[in-house]
Amino acid sequence: MNGDGAVVNAKGAIPMTADDKMKLVSKKFRVTGITTGLISGLTYGIYTTLVLVAGYYEPLASAVGMLAAPYVCSGLNDLFAGIWLTIYNAKCGRLGELGRSLNTFPGKMIVLGSLLGGPIANGAYLVGLAMAGAYAIPISATCSLFGAIFAWIFLKQKPTKRVVAGMMICVAGAIIINWVKPEGSPNFTLGIICALIAAVSWGLEGMLSSYGGAMIDTDVAVNLRELISGVVDLVIIVPLVGGLALLGGTMAAGLPLLWLAAAGLNAAVSFVCWYKSNSTVGCAIGMSLNVTYAFWGVFFCVLFLGQALTPTIVIGSVVIVLGAILVTMNPLDLFRKGE
Repeated sequence: MNGDGAVVNAKGAIPMTADDKMKLVSKKFRVTGITTGLISGLTYGIYTTLVLVAGYYEPLASAVGMLAAPYVCSGLNDLFAGIWLTIYNAKCGRLGELGRSLNTFPGKMIVLGSLLGGPIANGAYLVGLAMAGAYAIPISATCSLFGAIFAWIFLKQKPTKRVVAGMMICVAGAIIINWVKPEGSPNFTLGIICALIAAVSWGLEGMLSSYGGAMIDTDVAVNLRELISGVVDLVIIVPLVGGLALLGGTMAAGLPLLWLAAAGLNAAVSFVCWYKSNSTVGCAIGMSLNVTYAFWGVFFCVLFLGQALTPTIVIGSVVIVLGAILVTMNPLDLFRKGE
């Protein structure tokens, strides 16, 4: 017995109670969710930059029409991400899970999410990038706001006042970014609208992945998501927008294909971490951590691609990231002493 009267074991350590063990597991669960959420944001920022780099090479650079190049890039990127994940899952002996998961209700939710997040959201996002440049990145990051709203409505994950305040700050950041229209961007407003469409669609995908990803292995869920998205883009969307010749030219060119393969690898890592974060700490927190890609995407575009750095994009991006942090945690916790 120790000085406080607690029973100790032979080595002098106080045995953990069931409640203590549960608290420890919950803490580790939360740490995992927050860590994977932050990684998803970083890798998606890298993905965004690599896709833009691929677009600088022929034949993508001189593609005619506003939809062909974005959907060729989106389809190839998602297909490469799916291939990377298929190789990984094959190595881990999980290939059989792909077919079995599709036959479950959570699997069907993943399929629906992949259609919303791939052909619709990712296509709209890349169109937004083509028209509005890096300005589209933080606008699309308002997906955390829509994800939290959809999770509140459909999954009964009611947000706290702090979470609501953080989401409103994200909206304010988006307004700041669009306050001043950059010169030489005639399709800027349309690009912002496309980025907003991506945000709504990703919000729906985040809600669906929060549900389906909690019941299906994350690696399997994202593997399905990327393969389905890539195949739908390349087999259905690209022919509809007249991009078959561009697709063939891009694959023959080689160099843009390598950049898209690298982008696909980062997209695969990002979505695996995003789905894992959504299923461990909830849709609102997982998506709010993921939207830190708004900072990384703008940062990398300025650093490597020569994107003009304006006061509105700097302030707006910082405001969005701060709003995402507020959704994730109570800043007062940093000043409180815990045991």
